[in-house]
Formats: sequence, structure tokens, C-alpha cells
Amino acid sequence: MPDRPYILAESTWKTVEVTPYSVAILPWGATEAHNFHLPYATDTMQCDALAAESARIAWEAGARVVVLPTVPFGVNTGQLDIKLCLNMNPSTQAALLADITHALERQDIRKLVLLNGHGGNDFKQMIRELQPRTSVFLCSINWYSIVRPEPYFAEPGDHAGELETSVMLHLASDSVGPLSQAGKGQQRRPRIVAFREGWAWAPRRWTQVSADTGVGNPAAATAEKGRLYAAAVTAQIGGFLVDLAAADVADLYE
Repeated sequence: MPDRPYILAESTWKTVEVTPYSVAILPWGATEAHNFHLPYATDTMQCDALAAESARIAWEAGARVVVLPTVPFGVNTGQLDIKLCLNMNPSTQAALLADITHALERQDIRKLVLLNGHGGNDFKQMIRELQPRTSVFLCSINWYSIVRPEPYFAEPGDHAGELETSVMLHLASDSVGPLSQAGKGQQRRPRIVAFREGWAWAPRRWTQVSADTGVGNPAAATAEKGRLYAAAVTAQIGGFLVDLAAADVADLYE
């Protein structure tokens, strides 16, 4: 058996054939600029690593979960004027999700968790549309929304700020450039009050919002902050996977 039998990409047919997986996890990232110090694959790398650690926790608790290969393309319609920010439209995501769900259904894996790592991705409406057409139970998690950031970070930021930079310093420090070279992540505010207050919404045109593609100052980021936050997040996800693996999805409500 491989060292990480819960990672599909590292497993062989010999292992997969005899393992009764009950939950599949599909991490979904993006390919986009992250200030001057984080790589374009930041969302994908974080999602991939956090899914693996969450699956390890669940596996060691007895839940037979499997992490599918991470999807590296997200919705980046607001960044199309930034070189090599790669966009996958929601309709394309929906088609990809439907195909993967269909394969899992044929293979009798009846629970699928979308682990999202990119703010531009929103799977709720896709799940609403797909769920009546499949026997696979579908649900989604935004990993960055699980644990309140305030106890861990002075200024978490929204994109490539203290939170995201700290997590990357913990998970993949070799991929993080010197913080001295990072931009300050200053965000221009909308002129319209409703957008500023958040009760009206429109997609952000990223080059009009930020000069360095970041939102939030990463200067105070540390690997230790990232370690503590990631541990709290994966503990929550791991526990959820254990609960979901054991649950009768036809009887979810008390």
C-alpha cells in the first residue's frame, strides 16, 4: 500500500481496486497572480496540501476518503487583462463537475466534497442544478472560511495578504519570494457606497483595484502563523470528512 493511500494520484490500481472509498474530495484552485512574492499556483498548492492533510486526519480516524487531483483553473474573468491569469468559466466548471460526478456515480462512490481554494469559484448554484440529476451527494467547502482568522493574524487580507502568505510559508516556503519584495496590497475602494458596504455586488476588475495584484499587506506573515491556522482548518475538515463518511445522506436532519 502506498504511504498515502488516500491520495489518488499516488495510488495504483492494486490499492484502489480493494479500497472501499466512501467520500471523494475534489480540491479546486486557480492560476492567477498573487502579488510579487507568491506563485501563480498559490490557490492550487494550498488546496492540494490542505486536502491531503485533512484526508490523512480522516483516514487515521477510520474514514476511507480519497483526494482527487486538484483542478488548477478557476474563475478569473476579472483578471483577464493580467498576463497568464487563466480563466475557466463557471459553465465549463459545471460541465467538468458533472463529468467527474458521473464517473464517481458509476463507480459507486456516493459522496463528493468540493474543497475550494479560490474566491472567484462559487459552486453553490452548480450543485443546486446537478444534485437532482445524480445519486452522488454533493457539498462544498471554502477552506479559508472555516476558521476565524482574527486570532491568528493582525491583518488577514483578502488576496496574497498576511493569511495566505503565512499559509504558503508553512506549506511551500521554497515557493515564496522575499517579503521585502512584496507589494503592500493596498486596495482601492469602490466609489459607490453600496459596493463599499457589501450589500451590492459586482465582480472586481483586478487591475483597477490593486497595483500589485494583492489585497492585504503580507509584511507580518510567518510560517508559524500559517502552521497554526492550517492545523485548525484541517482539523475541522478532517472531522467533517469523518462525519460525512459515516452519515446516511438520506437522513441528515434531526
